[in-house]
Amino acid sequence: MVRDDDLYVAVPSFFRCPISLDIMKSPVSLCTGVTYDRSSIQRWLDDGNNTCPATMQLLHTKDLLPNRNLQRLIQIWSDSLRLPPRNSTSSSPPSSPFQPPLPMDQIRHLIHRLDAYTEPSSSFDSLSKIAQFARESDDNRKILAESDGFIQVVVEFLGGSGNAEDKNIGALEQVVRILDLVKDKIQDREELSRWMLKKSGQDCVASLLLIAQHGSVDSGIASAGVLESIAVNAEAKILIAEKEGLLPQLLKSTAPEKDPTVIEASLSCLIALSTPKRVKVRLVHLGAVKLLSKLLWDPNSTTATVEEALKLLETVSSVKEGRGKICEDGKCVSAIVQRLLKVSSAATEHAVTILWSVCYLFKERAAQEAVGRANGLTKILLLMQSNCSPAVRQMCADLLKIFRVNSKSVISCYDTKTTHIMPF
Repeated sequence: MVRDDDLYVAVPSFFRCPISLDIMKSPVSLCTGVTYDRSSIQRWLDDGNNTCPATMQLLHTKDLLPNRNLQRLIQIWSDSLRLPPRNSTSSSPPSSPFQPPLPMDQIRHLIHRLDAYTEPSSSFDSLSKIAQFARESDDNRKILAESDGFIQVVVEFLGGSGNAEDKNIGALEQVVRILDLVKDKIQDREELSRWMLKKSGQDCVASLLLIAQHGSVDSGIASAGVLESIAVNAEAKILIAEKEGLLPQLLKSTAPEKDPTVIEASLSCLIALSTPKRVKVRLVHLGAVKLLSKLLWDPNSTTATVEEALKLLETVSSVKEGRGKICEDGKCVSAIVQRLLKVSSAATEHAVTILWSVCYLFKERAAQEAVGRANGLTKILLLMQSNCSPAVRQMCADLLKIFRVNSKSVISCYDTKTTHIMPF
């Protein structure tokens, strides 16, 4: 239903694809019963995934069954949007059923109203409507991102003025949701980073931290997404990471008891920020290795969480302080070994790279002993026989040298018996 005082056409939630969040054009169902737009789910499957994105259930078949009933419902709904007003005599052709006419005059009006305000709290209604508009479609997000001066206005609202405790959390959450929705449509990401970190002269990172600490789960995820998007170079990463309390909050958000999507968003942000050496060292001193070890041992950790935890451990293993903590924590090395061949090819590659770094490249004796106690040699041998990448196979060969194993004799030994390798 189109309302004159709103920016959007209300869309039934089940008309939207769970992946793209856009109205489905060709709805198809997986064996789990969940329906997706064909193009979105096909990309998911083509990327090598074998789970249902919504439920994370393993798929016993990747067949896609057209959902004819839902397609008819969407068609009926879209046809109703094409009907002209009862008293209209216009003969202009109907617009696309999936892109109803966008009220640009109202958008401009709201943006103008935003520019007139000085505090987010006084513009909550306008921010809420713009956030809803951005959620409606990919085209809407592009329109906002390309609207002249809009991003600058939103950034200035995010920075705000005054102390953190004086800021209106609800209004700031709307601002962050808007930025998170449109960030991928902003062509010059470096310019966005400069606006948020330098040009505005305001503390946008403080507002993002405030939302991560006190906002809702969804806005916390959005906050991490925005931080990651503006970490475009080493200078930006250092500026963000050196904000007091930010790294501790991101690490706190990776605790096993947190929502899985919060953990994944926080880890992804930490990975983006951790390229500079000083950030890696800071993460180690804040206890990142111990926290990541807990995630690896947690049986409830998602595949994405394990992959990201291993990737971050791989990153910190490139500095002396990180390798030292990994070696000190025997449970960490054991957790890395246990994840070999059990999660995904990406997780296995990150795990092998960590072991190769600490055991072969830097020859950390404590790590070598921990790998031996965790039956890591057997895992490495099995991995050598699997369909792994050439890079992983070479690292495994290097690790075998460290453990003084003649790889040729091992292979001939394995040829005398059948070894079953579980596929990824």
